Amino acid sequence: QVHLVESGGGLVQPGGSLRLSCAASGSIFSINHSGWYRQAPGNERELVAHITSGGSTRYADSVKGRFTISRDNAKKTVYLQMNSLKPEDTAVYYCNADGVTDWGEPFGSWGQGTQVTVSS
Repeated sequence: QVHLVESGGGLVQPGGSLRLSCAASGSIFSINHSGWYRQAPGNERELVAHITSGGSTRYADSVKGRFTISRDNAKKTVYLQMNSLKPEDTAVYYCNADGVTDWGEPFGSWGQGTQVTVSS
């Protein structure tokens, strides 16, 4: 099974920074897309940042200029650098990856989530 593990969440003051990591493991042949999502209480899960296998990126309007998604193929890890954090960024952040297993089957996996709280 493909397994994703997020880390790096925590409590930070407004204007501060955090870097989230998402490490993938399992029988992965290739990863087509990786993304970060977030969900605040009572809200729908929303896409925050996305990166394709070719390196193209997209961001939600609310985080453009503040967040950066990147990846390390050797480590099978995707990162989300979050700067100039605001209280409205408070949410549980989830990573997601789509691709193909070693057995030739498509997969879509979610991490367990990591809490980010922005508060003074």
